[in-house]
Amino acid sequence: MSTLITRRSFAAATLGGLLLPRARALSSWKLATGYRAESFHTQNLAALAREVGVATQGSFVSRSELARAYGLPLEKIRILAEPLGGAFGGKFALVEPLAGGAALALRRPVRLAMTRQEDFAATNPASAQITELEIGAHSDGALTGLRARMLVDRGSNAGWGVEGITSLLITGPYRWDGWDVKSYGVQTNRFTFGAYRGPGAPTAAFAVESLLDEVAAEVGLDPVELRLKNACIEGDRGMTGPVPTFGAVQVLEATRDHPLWQRREALPDDEGIGVAAGYWPGGNEPAAAVCRVNTDGTMTVVTSAVDMTGVNTGFATIAAAAFGLPPEKVHVVAADTSSGPYAGASGGSKVTYTVGRAVQRAAEAARDKLLLAASEELEIAPGDLEVVDGIVRAVGAPDSSISVEDIAKKTLRFGGRYEPVEGHGGSAQTSLAPSVSAHIAHVKVDRETGEVELLGYAIVQDVGKALNPALVEGQMRGGAAQAIGWALYEELVHDDEGQLVSGSFLDYAIPTADRVPPIDTVIVEVPAPDGPFGAKGIGEAPVVPGPAAIANAVHAATGVRLRELPMTPPRVWAALNDGH
Repeated sequence: MSTLITRRSFAAATLGGLLLPRARALSSWKLATGYRAESFHTQNLAALAREVGVATQGSFVSRSELARAYGLPLEKIRILAEPLGGAFGGKFALVEPLAGGAALALRRPVRLAMTRQEDFAATNPASAQITELEIGAHSDGALTGLRARMLVDRGSNAGWGVEGITSLLITGPYRWDGWDVKSYGVQTNRFTFGAYRGPGAPTAAFAVESLLDEVAAEVGLDPVELRLKNACIEGDRGMTGPVPTFGAVQVLEATRDHPLWQRREALPDDEGIGVAAGYWPGGNEPAAAVCRVNTDGTMTVVTSAVDMTGVNTGFATIAAAAFGLPPEKVHVVAADTSSGPYAGASGGSKVTYTVGRAVQRAAEAARDKLLLAASEELEIAPGDLEVVDGIVRAVGAPDSSISVEDIAKKTLRFGGRYEPVEGHGGSAQTSLAPSVSAHIAHVKVDRETGEVELLGYAIVQDVGKALNPALVEGQMRGGAAQAIGWALYEELVHDDEGQLVSGSFLDYAIPTADRVPPIDTVIVEVPAPDGPFGAKGIGEAPVVPGPAAIANAVHAATGVRLRELPMTPPRVWAALNDGH
């Protein structure tokens, strides 16, 4: 058995949502007239209806937090979800209580706008983390045991930290005979950290994927082949139990065959190609949706999910396929907390998997009502009918048909004989749908300055089913770009008093367009059994293995192993000149 031990891997905190040109934490609280600011008694507050417009990842989360903070009944708070834009864990009831409290005190509408430095400090950047990791392997490359100790900076957050998540992800998408993992959330005098994209996952992958490359070198195996040899398959035992349907093998096979990985042997000096894999377990939360057909034959889908990075487009695709309409005839409406069906927060790679499943069932329920009405019109049993492109027709006899629009017009009118074509669907997923990704990075290292230049990049990911390939590729490229920031640029620096000293773009570097190479995307589809048409959430996994892949590429180029993120030019130069 060979045992390898890291020195330490420290992932500097990063911040989500940094690409907007101005501060984006905006919230308003509209008060009914006649409220007296000095009357903060519940019985007085309960008589007033309050409306909050906010860019939030979870309307129902915001409503609950405001009700708890101010002792109000839920029905007295109405959350209007504004266009979300980016979020990355930074829009979970952070600013609503501030605007709400000010409005209650001032008896007038309040709009809260943060400065850039306030936005840096207040919107849930990633936690700093120290990982001590030890792994073992047989001489043939079969992994044996893993032992980890993880310290996660919670800052001032006493209630929640990512140490529970990162400890579950330190084993990676691999089989182990056993593991001993301890993680600790540590409160410090720095500000609060939170659920930045893939919370705890890039730091875990940075440690384990760096060591796996060292194991591969020691036992004489190709790094991808070592990972393939140990990749989990369905039914294997993982840290949280039996592994569900899992695309690790398929992703690693596609990575092995990618042209960028295939040309790693013939490179000039100071260039290297590295690889790493990572995964996100996905999440569950109950959800409901409504689908109704309008008199013009179009369909309206109603959910309370916040549209983040195109999820509404996915809902439209799901509803259209389940009902039998062209996607352009489906319109998705995001309802507020007073009128809409329940939906969980947009995050955790679970919106498509949970709300999308509810949309599918709602569309199927609406389709059943449509077929009952069409059955009477055509005098054909419902089981012998199908809906194709907005036309209800007899299976095998398309001449016997009626349009969805004609049925809707016969239904939605005075004296109509049929129930409205409307369906309600819900989901309460009990299984997880993990998403696996692998990154390949091609770098050139300047030994004189320590600068790392990215020459090529590829990401391979299991997405379940790509409902909208363009949006899927956008998620993959966006995650890869953020991973480049993790690896090379983004760092929140504090002084000894815990004060932020890198709170502007003068001091906080991000990967600009000229430093991000073209990113090749390879979509792998391993359908999730319980997802809508096999789809699942994919937003977290694309960021996970990037820092490790770049670190492995730097090692391939220089023979030097970097243990601290970000790998800035001063750190790389110091590592290259250590002892000289």
